[in-house]
Amino acid sequence: MTRLTRILRTTAFKLALLYIAVFTGLSGFLLLYISQSTRQLMDTQVSQTVDAEISGLVEEYVRGGIRAVAESIDRRSRRPDASLYLLMDFSGNTIVGNISRLPTVVLDETGGGLRRMRYARVDASGEVEREALVRIFDLRGGFRLLVGRDLGEQSRFSTILAGALRLWLAAVIIMAAATWFFVSRRVMKRIDAIAATSQTIMHGNLSGRLPVAGNGDEFDRLATNLNEMLERIELLMQGMKDVTDNIAHDLKTPLTRLRTRVENALREAKTTDDYRDALMATIDESEQLIRIFDALLRIARVEAMAPDADMQPVDVARLAEEMADLYGPVLEDEGGSLATDLGAGPIMALGNRDLIAQGLVNLIENSLKYGRPAEGPLVITVRAGTENGRVILSVADNGPGIAEEDRDRVAGRFVRLDASRTRPGYGLGLSLVKAIARLHGGNLVLKDAAPGLMSCFDLKWAETSGGKSDDAAASERKPG
Repeated sequence: MTRLTRILRTTAFKLALLYIAVFTGLSGFLLLYISQSTRQLMDTQVSQTVDAEISGLVEEYVRGGIRAVAESIDRRSRRPDASLYLLMDFSGNTIVGNISRLPTVVLDETGGGLRRMRYARVDASGEVEREALVRIFDLRGGFRLLVGRDLGEQSRFSTILAGALRLWLAAVIIMAAATWFFVSRRVMKRIDAIAATSQTIMHGNLSGRLPVAGNGDEFDRLATNLNEMLERIELLMQGMKDVTDNIAHDLKTPLTRLRTRVENALREAKTTDDYRDALMATIDESEQLIRIFDALLRIARVEAMAPDADMQPVDVARLAEEMADLYGPVLEDEGGSLATDLGAGPIMALGNRDLIAQGLVNLIENSLKYGRPAEGPLVITVRAGTENGRVILSVADNGPGIAEEDRDRVAGRFVRLDASRTRPGYGLGLSLVKAIARLHGGNLVLKDAAPGLMSCFDLKWAETSGGKSDDAAASERKPG
């Protein structure tokens, strides 16, 4: 009983019932309308035919008398059609006709209109009782003329319509059953799968995804959008967990060192200068912690931003040139050089100018810190171009590079390889670049520059009038 109740409450069953009710009502109305209209049309045709035949027989009676009428009726009665004729004398005796028997009450009504009656007619199969529309007309001399039309054609047509209605109702029921089967087995099955996955997600498993059939229907579009939303939520939750874990583990050491420094000062400091030195060291350690927290908050803010937040067309070639002009003198002071490969014209991307600039700065500073070769000067190359409908920004150096097995994890928070632990830094620069790339619908990719490392991320290409942004139109870029 519970299963039956569940079936009766399903949307599929209700849709099937609605389908049957609507189509049955429309079909019944249509068939009834056709039947009534056809019946009225046939009655009108019968009336016109009967009146025309009566007029013709009356004219023959006027011209040739009762004999001419009798001969005409005899000829007409022999034709295998639906016409009925009966000529009677003043005593009610049949003179000629093709009706073998009819109710006597019919003969008492003359001068009226068409009326329905049951009559008997002799044909090849014997005497058969039928229904007809007849009219009785009085002739001079007491003769009575009955002319009518058999309604067998209308009865057969009504039978055909009734059969068609039964067949149509059967077809409607079959189609409703097929609709119920399709909706319950396919549509409702997919809805149940979505509900089951939602229950899994509600219980804390954010890795669950809604099933996608791959046929591109509205359920696939809904599942795809929800999966993208779930992926975004999972990334945010994982980012929050990572930040919490990083703070719990990676900040424990500097906080412990800060506490130890203060305790040593309280225990060992003797003079004012000793206390001042301890306080200055504590302030330096605190500033480093503040910078770490600022970097973490910056990454968290970028990851929490909506994908379309503050996105405008940006000439990334011009932006890359500005960053190169800024860091070129720094490399020259250290004996290195900074080259650019920015193409011949503006390269427009859809993005946040400040964040893109921050990403480029982090990549250049990363090469400055960790990209120095063992021999020879450091050479950093900044490139901007397009590939497969995306804008690609990259920074390459000629340093030692990063082993292939370390390239995926080096962009994590607080990840520092063994070779870089002796250099200043917190291991958050590439994490910020990765968050910026993800916000712009791309990703941070580390490649082998042979020698050195190439760090690149992609952006959405933006088309503007004239192919230039506002700041690019104000001033043409100079060659890089």
